[in-house]
Amino acid sequence: MNRRRLLAALPLTLAAPALWSSAAQAQAGFPNRPVTIIVPFAAGGPTDVISRLVAEGMSRHLGQPVVVENVTGAGGTIAAARVAQARGDGYTLLMHHVGHASSATLYRRLPYNVVDSFAPLGLVSDAAMTLVARPDFPASDFAGFIGEIRKQGDKLNLAHSGLGGANHLCGMLLQHAAGTALTGVVFRGSAPAITDLMGGRIDVFCDQATNTAPFLRDGRIKGYAVTLPERVPGLELPTTAEAGQPGLAMSTWHGLYAPRATPAEVQERLAVAIRAALQEERLRQRFAELVTAPAAEERATPAFHRRFLAEEVARWRPIIEATGQYAD
Repeated sequence: MNRRRLLAALPLTLAAPALWSSAAQAQAGFPNRPVTIIVPFAAGGPTDVISRLVAEGMSRHLGQPVVVENVTGAGGTIAAARVAQARGDGYTLLMHHVGHASSATLYRRLPYNVVDSFAPLGLVSDAAMTLVARPDFPASDFAGFIGEIRKQGDKLNLAHSGLGGANHLCGMLLQHAAGTALTGVVFRGSAPAITDLMGGRIDVFCDQATNTAPFLRDGRIKGYAVTLPERVPGLELPTTAEAGQPGLAMSTWHGLYAPRATPAEVQERLAVAIRAALQEERLRQRFAELVTAPAAEERATPAFHRRFLAEEVARWRPIIEATGQYAD
């Protein structure tokens, strides 16, 4: 008889230890085939580039290929649902950014629970958002920038690239801090929004430094502040805390997730590979070119990531509810 028939013929008390032994051996041998990271956004964007750099490093430490698959749509929730429903064996992972936390409120009928359906493996990166405006915007500093927003309100238009995107969330945070609503204009990505900002057709934008830095450095758009606690090297901009708005703080962080049922031993194996990848010099150099920082070692752990995700879900809920803007 083959193994399956033999196990079926055994008494339950004899078969169960054999099954446990088989499962333990599978975990001990993880991984023995390629691992896939599902990315919720299009190839070539910041999340995709970060994912491929991390995947490359992880593959060296896992001894198996780690490949990236782009599954786009619905603000990243299609990709997240696919991973939430995948087998919990460590071979299907999700790379997502701050939008994963905000989706818990933005989408009221998700087929998964943002916190409970996943096993957070560790944060991988932090990137500042920049508060920018058209070249002839009248304010000369951050205080003047906030003042103009409060004075003009919905006469000013605010670019974003869709509900749940990092720049949309940052725009909501800006309006929340200023206590007023601007007129939102939706673009198919950051590039066309920045083009219209340079041309004076858009007034205000809040986007990743990865996207805005080249245009800030050559003066084609006007910059007012960055949203991280520390200044961004190469950008002569204060932090929002330095400028008197500590509540206007935001990181476009990325984290890696497995399905919730993934065994603890496999989660730890993946988490160790993440931390090893983040220490590689090539990755750190490429992150610097992207104006992105690798997550500090203590943040690239399952325990920290789990707490952080719950905190971010709680943080974004009242901000989104105050705007009354939902994606479903």
